[in-house]
Amino acid sequence: MKMMKTLFAVAALTLVSSASFAQTVTATASTLDGAEAKIAVQAQQDGASYHITEAHDGNQVHMTAELTK
Repeated sequence: MKMMKTLFAVAALTLVSSASFAQTVTATASTLDGAEAKIAVQAQQDGASYHITEAHDGNQVHMTAELTK
């Protein structure tokens, strides 16, 4: 039983620590390149890398990305 509690605690801490390093950011611009440049600046300021999760193009581009350290 003690081992089960320990494994559960380790698993919970692992999930919390990995989730704390992810951050979602958004940017809008008139072009895809402009929106991605804004995301890249935000990632650089946070010392993180980024992965674009979605982009919508209408009158303007709206882009969402996940920053990870």
